[in-house]
Amino acid sequence: ITVPLSTSIILANLVIILGIAWNRQLHNTPNYLFLSLLVADLCTGVALPFIPLMGLNRELSSGSCLVAHFFPNFLFLAFLFNLVMVHYERYICIVDPLRYSNLWMHRSFPLAMLAVWAPPLLYASLPAFGWNNWTGTTCCSYRRVFPNAFIYLEVYGLVLPAILAIAGMTGRVLWITRGQLKDICRLHRSLERGGQASDREHRLNLRYVRCVVAVSMTFLACWVPQLIYMHVCIAFLISDTRWSSTTHIVLSCTGIGSMAVVPLVLGLANRQYTEPACTLLQKLRGRWCRGRR
Repeated sequence: ITVPLSTSIILANLVIILGIAWNRQLHNTPNYLFLSLLVADLCTGVALPFIPLMGLNRELSSGSCLVAHFFPNFLFLAFLFNLVMVHYERYICIVDPLRYSNLWMHRSFPLAMLAVWAPPLLYASLPAFGWNNWTGTTCCSYRRVFPNAFIYLEVYGLVLPAILAIAGMTGRVLWITRGQLKDICRLHRSLERGGQASDREHRLNLRYVRCVVAVSMTFLACWVPQLIYMHVCIAFLISDTRWSSTTHIVLSCTGIGSMAVVPLVLGLANRQYTEPACTLLQKLRGRWCRGRR
């Protein structure tokens, strides 16, 4: 399950990263923030095959066990913080364009990078500084490394608020877009001096409906599996029952993998990011067709 999903995430991120690096017009702060998100997503794809192992019991020393659980958790949280930062930056661009150029993340890019990478590193390192359930045995599992309070705080104090913030910003942008669309249609009617909606208005409304459907389907496909996985984990923690390794592997891969697709949707939808790859593919296709002749 993990290897094909991980490979797809890694390759797609590399295509977008190379597209940004190749095009000098994209060398600015907003795209650097998105590049940081792609790097975090790439690392999440690399760590994805190891995430299901966190739910299994293995024979490891305390140091190896902490490292095996620290890095996937740190990369997951860093990905989430980067995703919130990118959404916030684009949210301000639409909601308050006059203040957009004076954002603190534009004026101090290193501080923005510190804000999205340092807190995940500090929080993920807490088990290494003593907040764990390690009792000296060689049986390594997430229950030995992460106390219940640590998991509750991460899920309901970090992950869930971040997802709700992203959903709130996306909904606000769609609401503003709807208001602007109504203004455009009203202006168009005043110019046409007619009370009925024209074909252009119908096309604009149809595009808006398609946009809402695409955003809603993307949110459902990318975030709902992760929410289900988190709450199933919490339910098993509360009941203190063991669940099958197959169930854990399927839910964890589906949840983390679907969430890692979000930056790829944002990146592949931008033609500037994918233009170098498309140009290269067209050249290779042309050479292959000429070779067959």
